[in-house]
Amino acid sequence: MKDYARMARKITVTLFAAQSLGSAAFLVSGTVGAIVGAQLSGNLAWAGVPSAVQRLGTAFAALAVGAAMDRVGRRWGLGLGLVIGALGAGLSAMAIVTGSFLLFLGGLALMGVAAAAMQLGRFAAAEVYPPESRGRAISYVILGGAVGSVLGPLLAGPSGRWALGAGMSELAGPFLAALIVFALTSLVIFLWLRPDPRDVGKEIAEAHPEMVAHSGPTRSLSQILRAPGAFVAVSAMAFGQLAMVMLMGVTSLHMISHQHTLANISLVISAHTFGMFAFSIVSGRLTDRWGRGPVILSGAGILLLACVLAPLSPDVLPLSAVLFLLGLGWNFCYVGGSALLSDQLSPAERAKTQGANDLLIGLAAAAGSFGSGLVFAGMGYVAMSVVGAVASLAPLGLTLWWMARGRRPAIARPQLVCR
Repeated sequence: MKDYARMARKITVTLFAAQSLGSAAFLVSGTVGAIVGAQLSGNLAWAGVPSAVQRLGTAFAALAVGAAMDRVGRRWGLGLGLVIGALGAGLSAMAIVTGSFLLFLGGLALMGVAAAAMQLGRFAAAEVYPPESRGRAISYVILGGAVGSVLGPLLAGPSGRWALGAGMSELAGPFLAALIVFALTSLVIFLWLRPDPRDVGKEIAEAHPEMVAHSGPTRSLSQILRAPGAFVAVSAMAFGQLAMVMLMGVTSLHMISHQHTLANISLVISAHTFGMFAFSIVSGRLTDRWGRGPVILSGAGILLLACVLAPLSPDVLPLSAVLFLLGLGWNFCYVGGSALLSDQLSPAERAKTQGANDLLIGLAAAAGSFGSGLVFAGMGYVAMSVVGAVASLAPLGLTLWWMARGRRPAIARPQLVCR
């Protein structure tokens, strides 16, 4: 008899390592992305365009990566996505050396493919666990983002100095570092993501059909999203992302208008990143212990609280607390929503639906990035917090409606323990 618990642990550790390395690659390059955008375009107003392009690349790549994961398996789908990201980082570095803004944006779009692959890794971990452990499995992978948030900034300075020593622009260094880290991450996936999570998930579903919420014919995407549980899960993640991005994206501009230093802004953003990732283990355990609905409700409530408190004080400590809560609320919605969506799907429906879900999350993030600047410029930070609060009400209301209807998947809990 196969030891599925051991397989699940190995798969989760591999995906955690890949998430840690991949997040570091994005953070080291992200530290200079806006600077490069402003320099290559010659227009300070275009500084935010690189981030938006990368987000859009991530959004649209999610569907393609999800389809590839169904066709060639999770290992090859994730690994090839990371290889494309390495290529994109190389093109971005080349663009900086040659001074081409369009080539730089193209490289960032390809890096978005790697981001899509990394995000879908959380679902690959979830499918090799029984329902009562999926929240923790997802949270372990997301926790890799906390490791990456420490490693990434540490690479920025040394990589820039190395680029200068090689006769290149200092700004090309972080992208060359991202290329190397993406290549290492793809090796981690290709070498150690064995057996393929797709195959393990199918075997577990066949051995324990009571764990599968839908056992009939494979449904279309529209049919799946019409199911209340799936609709609530996708809405929780998309609106949680929208609320977070809209407020977080303009907080640095808000602080600059109050004469804060870059050190103070960095402190607030660090508190936000800490809230996003550091408590993933807690949110994962609560998702399995309390249930998906209560965790999503908690996350939406925390997002709402953060948005209400945000405009009350422009000082560093209050804003740090607000941005921490904003990240924590997003985490609860993201982990709870991911686990809930995993519960709704049969093995044949997983990758395509999860890819479509991440497409919607990416579009929400891109819309938040574009829209936040417009709202902030036109109406200020208070209006921005109101828009974020309205967005956070969507998962709050939908989850309450779903729980009141009692529309939870009836899944028995077999004696298959994967911890």
